[in-house]
Amino acid sequence: MTIYFYVEREVPYGCFSNFSPHGFMLDELYWATSEHYFQAQKFVGTPHLEKVRQMRSPKDAANMGRNRALPLRSDWEQVKDEVMRKAVLQKFKTHADIREILLATGDEALVENAPGDYYWGCGKEGTGQNKLGQILVEVRAILRNDNA
Repeated sequence: MTIYFYVEREVPYGCFSNFSPHGFMLDELYWATSEHYFQAQKFVGTPHLEKVRQMRSPKDAANMGRNRALPLRSDWEQVKDEVMRKAVLQKFKTHADIREILLATGDEALVENAPGDYYWGCGKEGTGQNKLGQILVEVRAILRNDNA
């Protein structure tokens, strides 16, 4: 069976969304969501990082992070998967309740059912790379080993 997720309000798997309200400490700063962390990392070394971190909502953080008028770090394409992995792992390490939901998925495939996202999600036709789902599977394995 495959577990699909997308919207943070969906029970029980909405917590897999980067928009879910599960904050954490990382890089000595508090992040309201994993979306805030991910988007802010596009601007390391600039004042834009702090502006993204303080955005009111994950949607606002995403919109600012996607603003190509801002100076995107030169190595972003090389580091973005690792940035996402770091944020997702910290989120699930921080919150026992959602860690249990993730571990309870067993060995099921996890797919971000994002119709407009062919990189992090599966895209409209299911042909996307589903990188977020793959990272969640990796994080699940790490957490399972930590609990062993």
